Amino acid sequence: MNAVDAVTDEQVQQLAATAKPYSLVQLSWAPGRHQEGADAIEGEHQRRMVSLRADGTIAVLCPVLSDGLCGVAIMARDLEEAREIMAADPCVRAGMMTVEVLPCVGFPGDTLPG
Repeated sequence: MNAVDAVTDEQVQQLAATAKPYSLVQLSWAPGRHQEGADAIEGEHQRRMVSLRADGTIAVLCPVLSDGLCGVAIMARDLEEAREIMAADPCVRAGMMTVEVLPCVGFPGDTLPG
């Protein structure tokens, strides 16, 4: 029996009943990525994202190591608030990154393995 067969419909329903709304943030590199002063602006962005993580606004923070998508975060905020927060990001404001914020659901207590 594989792992999929071991999960019952009841287990799926029990997990689904715990789902809570979150906002999924996707940051992508933009044409202004290499502008003058980019390192300092990116440093401000990084401090801000870590601060948002520390205060619980960002539940999961995942920088992405690629030339396209540069980060993903799950915010414990509603869609409009998450969009406002990310519109004020230094890299977004400087045209170094674009942002898309999507509604999603997650399961409280989920964690990344240590």
